[in-house]
Amino acid sequence: MADSATEAYSSVLESTIAGSWYPATAGAIRALAGAWERQCAAAAPAAPRGPAPDMLVLPHAGWAYSGETAWRAVRLAKGAAFTRVVLLAPSHRAWIENRLVAPAADAVSTPLGEIPVDRDFIDALALAAPVVRNDKVHLAEHSTQIEYPLLQLALGTGFSLVPLIAGSLGGDQMAMCARALSRLMDDRTLLVVSSDFTHYGDDFSYTPYGTDGGRGVRERVAAVDAKALSFIEKGDADAFAACIRDTGATVCGHVPIELALRAAPAGTRLSTVHYSTSGDAEADFTRFVCYAAVAGRAAWRAPGAQTLDAAARAFLLRLARESVECAVKGVPLARSRLTADSDRIAAQISAKMGAFVTLTDRATGALRGCIGEILPMRPLVEAVAARAVDAALHDPRFMPVSERELAGLRVEVSALTPPAPVGSWREIVLGRDGMTLEKGGAFAVFLPQVAPEQAWDLPETLLYLSRKAGLPPDAWRDGAKFETFQAEVFHE
Repeated sequence: MADSATEAYSSVLESTIAGSWYPATAGAIRALAGAWERQCAAAAPAAPRGPAPDMLVLPHAGWAYSGETAWRAVRLAKGAAFTRVVLLAPSHRAWIENRLVAPAADAVSTPLGEIPVDRDFIDALALAAPVVRNDKVHLAEHSTQIEYPLLQLALGTGFSLVPLIAGSLGGDQMAMCARALSRLMDDRTLLVVSSDFTHYGDDFSYTPYGTDGGRGVRERVAAVDAKALSFIEKGDADAFAACIRDTGATVCGHVPIELALRAAPAGTRLSTVHYSTSGDAEADFTRFVCYAAVAGRAAWRAPGAQTLDAAARAFLLRLARESVECAVKGVPLARSRLTADSDRIAAQISAKMGAFVTLTDRATGALRGCIGEILPMRPLVEAVAARAVDAALHDPRFMPVSERELAGLRVEVSALTPPAPVGSWREIVLGRDGMTLEKGGAFAVFLPQVAPEQAWDLPETLLYLSRKAGLPPDAWRDGAKFETFQAEVFHE
């Protein structure tokens, strides 16, 4: 039974490791945390408190092995005013390639209560990074669940959660995910990475220093981890990734660690707070796992300025839906619906901008229509209204939307910056840029969210763009002209 009152959520992921990896009751959890706190206080005198860290790396073994190490870092954020936690974790049971996996549920649960999942953040992330939702993956994954009660102990009940599980990420996908995370982070968000460090032993296929179990093995393994930790402390993602490749160190969370380092702004500095191993208690190092707690400040940049505020976006989404519904029902849209009551909204939506309207099936996510105009030829409000009708009735790839489908549609609007030519396809940045390809009179366009949604790298994206233009799949490699544009993308 949770020890705090919570609101009702339509779907909640219950803990599958309470009572095994950590205690089953709120009282036992708090008692164990109290014991850790006393051990921390006895180990070192209290130091003056500075700003709370906004970036942590925590181990994820059972608390009997790594709980106190994790607490050494978590306690530094105790009482901080974070309203959101983004948690990056590795996958131990599911094969995940070139995507991040978020939960579909509304909340997660521990004996300390429920934590709401920030679905708006996940939706925004999915517009610029390859993200899928899968509750089964999260129910089977201890690397996320083990951190939830620690975060509740430190932050109380006033925060939401963005748990993201990563497997492998190619270079383009890693860059897309890092860029998207960086844009969404702010000074009220704590970034936590879940990772154990070197796993040593025959069953981990890592025994470069023998299996005699002596303390010398621990020291040599600790030196490998110290090298990796030195690059984490400097915020050097390239050097950290190279270290993992060169040493073969079995750091299970090296992908989420690298992702966090690439997302963090330049100048990020972290410190290793504590290091331990599962073999320390009995001094047996024939088979052991290493744990590190790291904390620091990333000084997340403020989100970039947006052309459209929340009220203007809401107005355009309502307009797009009303335009679709009127067109499908054969009823003319009242001209007055294009006029905003607020001068502030009117000023934003009257600017000349290109726009696309995308319709998807709300239940399946399948595309139902997408039509737009790239060039800023008319006020944004007029472009959205017209292209919403075209997406519903005139997309040649689909039958016209029927009246019975209206309730099941999700409306998405992309407001575009003017396209600008680039000298080479190599200048295109996935997750940021929409793109056009022109060659021999053939033309095609992809919105910025296409590559993230499909988890394509840049060559794959250009291959499909060539096919969309009716060209051979490798036509992009020679003689093609490219333009790029950016988009503010928002949906119901």
